[in-house]
Amino acid sequence: MRHAGRVSPGARRPWGTIAEMATVVFENVWKVFRNETVALRALDLEIHDGELFVFLGPSGSGKTTLLRTIAGLDKPSAGRILVGGRDVVELTPKERNVAMVFQTYSLYPHMNVYDNIAFGAQARRLKKAELDARVRRTARLLDIEELLKRKPRTLSGGQQQRVAIARAIVRDPDAFLMDEPLSNLDARTRLHVRGELARIQRAAGVTTIYVTHDQTEAMTLGDRVGVLRDGVLEQVAPPARLYRDPGNLFVAGFVGSPPMNLAEATVEEADDGLFLRFSKQRVRVDDARGLDDVRRYAWRQVVVGVRPEDLDDAAALGAPPDARLRVVVERRELIGPDVHLYFTIDAPLLLAEDPRTPGNEDAAEWPVERPNVWMARTASGAQAGDAVELAVRPGRLYLFDPRTGDAVLG
Repeated sequence: MRHAGRVSPGARRPWGTIAEMATVVFENVWKVFRNETVALRALDLEIHDGELFVFLGPSGSGKTTLLRTIAGLDKPSAGRILVGGRDVVELTPKERNVAMVFQTYSLYPHMNVYDNIAFGAQARRLKKAELDARVRRTARLLDIEELLKRKPRTLSGGQQQRVAIARAIVRDPDAFLMDEPLSNLDARTRLHVRGELARIQRAAGVTTIYVTHDQTEAMTLGDRVGVLRDGVLEQVAPPARLYRDPGNLFVAGFVGSPPMNLAEATVEEADDGLFLRFSKQRVRVDDARGLDDVRRYAWRQVVVGVRPEDLDDAAALGAPPDARLRVVVERRELIGPDVHLYFTIDAPLLLAEDPRTPGNEDAAEWPVERPNVWMARTASGAQAGDAVELAVRPGRLYLFDPRTGDAVLG
């Protein structure tokens, strides 16, 4: 599948060479370290030619290990990795024709910007005129032409990162590998460079694999996002679908800022419909999607998920009385045009972390901790201490199986 704005197969790259199909394919890839730590588990995935694919996950999820196996810095314990249709597992890093951009800029302080960029392509023994053309064309692409004679110490963090990216681009690789390249930048510079990075990647048309723990980066940069946890690829989808249709409880709780509200409830079935029973309230499941799936959980527990922006004033939504959640506002925050209302829901807090760790798949309990504070992002004028009635926007209720974490309705 091709992506809008990409360089199509057979098109000419910036340097005038014919572009090869540079898909990156993982076939049942495992990585187990000597201390028996499992970093990657049965990874199967195809990353399309010209795609900007983001792996998103918390620290220790296997993101950097995954990049290192592609680059050849780590060898997978099992499985195949194909770049452009070539199995690269037994190839040296130099033979793989991939370029890696690290968290640190790793520029040579004694070289000027021109020489730092040129260094990435010198191993190809290009003629001087061709090398010069590549460097200047790349510098123009990244808008750093005026910096070519300067030393790295005179550059800002954002400028140094552009030089590091230019050094990778000038090699004309089959794929870019980016290991949290924006994490050392301040918030304002990160926002600017993030936009530039997306523009540069689309202009170059090179398959790019980007890893980060920052969901804002993932959701704004990626054509598709893969969520990693403990070496397992939990879900792969375009950003909007990942946000609106999480496949399990971990993805639902990890993706989204502010995070999804989660609580335990019991499904009750009555003659007049299905209800969710919290400790002291019963709320109708006023949602036409998948009611048969919900009915399978009658008189059983489920995990209820609601995104803050999907909770609003019940009267404004026209919700029937038995579909309303009655709460007392504990705190009100005004953040720009948004009003955030915080309240405690009388139901156990269900965390996004899955207790069924490998080797403990029979664990039945989800962790229960502090009081379960929910948040509604709404235009309500309610103040702290006010009793309010809230309802879930139609089609915006999420339910998950408490044992497996899988989505029941979502």
